[in-house]
Amino acid sequence: MRRLGVILATVGGAGYFPIAPGTVGSAIALPIYLLTSSWSVGAQATLLAVITLVGVWASTEAARHFNREDPGHVVIDEVAGQLVTLFMTGAAIPGAIAGFFIFRILDIIKPWPAARFERFPGGVGIMADDLMAGVYGNLALRALLYLASLAGAG
Repeated sequence: MRRLGVILATVGGAGYFPIAPGTVGSAIALPIYLLTSSWSVGAQATLLAVITLVGVWASTEAARHFNREDPGHVVIDEVAGQLVTLFMTGAAIPGAIAGFFIFRILDIIKPWPAARFERFPGGVGIMADDLMAGVYGNLALRALLYLASLAGAG
């Protein structure tokens, strides 16, 4: 089971990318979003819940495997956080790309309380800070899309 956990936590090995594996994990979420953005709210929420629950388990297994609290190879948390950023925004490709950059910045700086969430044990801590960054990212992206719509309406 641990091997499966590592495969899922690294999103099929994407977490082994030698440069910025977290950014690669976030990028993997973009086509997932584009393929599922027309789904109902319930279906999108279910997808997020499944990724989150699987991510908590898989991240815990990977942390044990790598013998580290938050191994850099684990990127399922970035996938989940990026999808939270884009959740129900209706963003087209340019907006999704903006959301990608917004999330990456927020995931790196970890505004309060996201950084505190890393202290939760195991996979919960690995996932929670990125999910919180995703909530902030969603709010920021919604504001940006609103401002862009105002600029386009003028």
